[in-house]
Amino acid sequence: MHSHDHGSATRTFAWVTLINLAYTALEAGYGIATDSLALLSDALHNLGDVMGLALAWAAAAIAKRPPTERHTYGWRRATLLSPLANAVLLVAFSGALAWEAIRRFDAPPEIPALPVIVVAALGIGVNLGAAWLVREGHAHDLNRRGAFLHLMADAAVSLVAVLAGIGMLTFGWKWLDPVTGLLIGAVVALGAFGLLRDAFDAAMDAVPRGLDRAQVHDFLVAQPGVQAVHHLHIWSLGAGEIAMTAHLVRAQGADHDHFIDRLNHELDERFGINHPTLQIEYGAACAHDLHDRAPHAH
Repeated sequence: MHSHDHGSATRTFAWVTLINLAYTALEAGYGIATDSLALLSDALHNLGDVMGLALAWAAAAIAKRPPTERHTYGWRRATLLSPLANAVLLVAFSGALAWEAIRRFDAPPEIPALPVIVVAALGIGVNLGAAWLVREGHAHDLNRRGAFLHLMADAAVSLVAVLAGIGMLTFGWKWLDPVTGLLIGAVVALGAFGLLRDAFDAAMDAVPRGLDRAQVHDFLVAQPGVQAVHHLHIWSLGAGEIAMTAHLVRAQGADHDHFIDRLNHELDERFGINHPTLQIEYGAACAHDLHDRAPHAH
């Protein structure tokens, strides 16, 4: 039932990381050659993103490791830890960008606008191309989503830098540099906090966003012969993998094997729950139910 192309994910993150590292080196080189603090600062920001992408690359590689006697689920949850680190990096760099922008308001430096426009325009193409490589599944894979947000944020940084460069070149508006820095910092921080919230929820075994626990509970209760449902827990194992455990009270003598096989298939089809573990019981409750009563449990 499970076919997870971790090898493809690893190759994608490898290409994206190397492409962004090459562009960062190019941008830093032009920044040194033109003595442009704007380009050097953006190169430093991109270097932080390369570090984040490298974490995503490493997480995708670690996720390929098979289960062991100690780590019985394997290492798939590494794809939940990488977004936490990615989000922290994004928040840190957006804060540094805002601080530098505020410092520059008093005396905006002279910035060679033309190199900023050319190099930043190249950055738009590089980051959008890299984001396209990791776009598939980013809505459900936090690891890919972290990389995708990094790249789209960098494309936005480059676009605003191009517009600011045009404004400085055409009108001599030096104040555009700190203003765009503050704007970019705010946009990046907002995206980072959203990613941080989702990654923290996943690390704390929260029900995956977009999945309604009450609907799953009602679906289970409505199954033939089910008298009660308790100990219903749903959490994410990693990219695209959702686990669930539940105790189902049914009458004795029923065909439980066929029932469980059918229910496993329907849980995957309806809710994307592809690692369900169902326990059949004959009583209305079990002894430890009193110590672990969940919402909507009966």
